Amino acid sequence: MIHSTALISSSAELHEDVQVGPYSIIGSDVYIGRGTEIGAHVVIKGTTKIGEDNRIFQFATIGEDPQDKKYDGESTRLEIGDRNTFREYCSVHRGTAQEAGVTTIGNDNWFMAYIHIAHDCVLADNIIMSNNATLAGHVIVDDYAIFSGFCAVHQFCRVGAHSFLGGYAAVTKDVPPYVMVSGQPTAVRGINSEGLKRRGFDAGQVKNLKDAYRILYRSGLRLDEAREQLTELSPGKPGVQALVEFLHKSERSILR
Repeated sequence: MIHSTALISSSAELHEDVQVGPYSIIGSDVYIGRGTEIGAHVVIKGTTKIGEDNRIFQFATIGEDPQDKKYDGESTRLEIGDRNTFREYCSVHRGTAQEAGVTTIGNDNWFMAYIHIAHDCVLADNIIMSNNATLAGHVIVDDYAIFSGFCAVHQFCRVGAHSFLGGYAAVTKDVPPYVMVSGQPTAVRGINSEGLKRRGFDAGQVKNLKDAYRILYRSGLRLDEAREQLTELSPGKPGVQALVEFLHKSERSILR
């Protein structure tokens, strides 16, 4: 299961059925769980924990030192869940001591070729990042967010659940859940209705979110006024409640 040309540190821990391709390098303090497949010419550095049934394609770099001038060799971590796919030339970096010291990736995510996930990012589940999408440090991404090709997200931003980022979007503020953003300059274009329907949102739930969108983006209200009005309308409407919670937690303000 491990190619004869692969280099595996004696302190790395691999489940017995992990596959490792030619010329891959797995460093010290790396753990790789059952069923994970490592392609050719992959580099994995520690401290990195990779769960079960992941696929890492050729030339990916996982668990590399963070690209942060403040980083001075401290022991930091990368933690990856289960059933994720990392296509060719993906790069994922460990955390920094100035933050929690860990970059975290959940389950069932699909990362296409050349994507970059920087230090201290926190990614949830069922996220899709298309070719060349890039996250700067300290970015949070919630469930089911989709990034089109060549998107870039500024450090410390948050991308909400079920949102859709169009190609070449440059995100410098938080992206609320359920919305679509695109263009230069990047702006919010509407509710991600089609994506929501595909994920089982019924017509009533989509209508509630469209009504909330109109209050937030089309009413002419200031953000604090719109947030207050949405708070009053949110009881009994889980999607709107999630939107309100996001607005209250936003530290960089939102794309608007």
